Amino acid sequence: MTAHLAVVLVEPSGPLNVGSVARLCANFGVASLRLVAPRCDPTDPQAKQMAVRGLEQLLACELYPSLEDAVADCRRVVACSGRVEAKEREHLLPQPALQWLLEPKPGPNHVALVFGREDHGLHSSELNLAGKLLRIPTSEAYGSLNLSHAVAICLAEHQRLAHVPVDSASDSSPPLPAHAALEAAMQDAEELLLEVGFLYPHTAAARMAKLRQLMLRSEPSEAEVALLRGMVRQLRWASRHGATGEPR
Repeated sequence: MTAHLAVVLVEPSGPLNVGSVARLCANFGVASLRLVAPRCDPTDPQAKQMAVRGLEQLLACELYPSLEDAVADCRRVVACSGRVEAKEREHLLPQPALQWLLEPKPGPNHVALVFGREDHGLHSSELNLAGKLLRIPTSEAYGSLNLSHAVAICLAEHQRLAHVPVDSASDSSPPLPAHAALEAAMQDAEELLLEVGFLYPHTAAARMAKLRQLMLRSEPSEAEVALLRGMVRQLRWASRHGATGEPR
């Protein structure tokens, strides 16, 4: 099953960049441009001027209040990041990261390639939503890239990889869940673990980030996520009522 790529820009502040990315979406056949809480007007004349034949993509861009909402329907998410201080997360080169994004899998038909703010990129909580992190190799002397340039490099590589022949045998693995289903299960788990004292409010975010990454690496199926969520809800009911039995 061919996945539909969504390019996601988090809080873009420059209309020139937004227009340029819309043009790139047209160049590389990307139909879905998603903006998370943009700090500029996507219909600004400068954006329209830069979009050229990508004006249709620009005017059709979708707006979301948070990155979690923007990738809720996606089965896989790759985030582009220049931050290397988080040693616990591997930063992949464009080819392996985008190859993973392109792998045919049953389930939701959208995947996302996420780019951060022009001035300071993506926050740690946003990076935690991605299954893989992508880092474009640049000179150590000056590694910062313009947002639209980073998008161009990634979409060109995505286009190249999309035309590399792959095994056409059907994938018999069970469907992967949409990102929203996994996040809902994680929220249920966090509430349970806080209630039973396994998590503490001041450390919950860091420990849940590790658990979320474990789940993203394992890629549980839709049925497995539903099973885990059912177990968590039953355990939460039992912890509140002091007995086992039918959940509420």
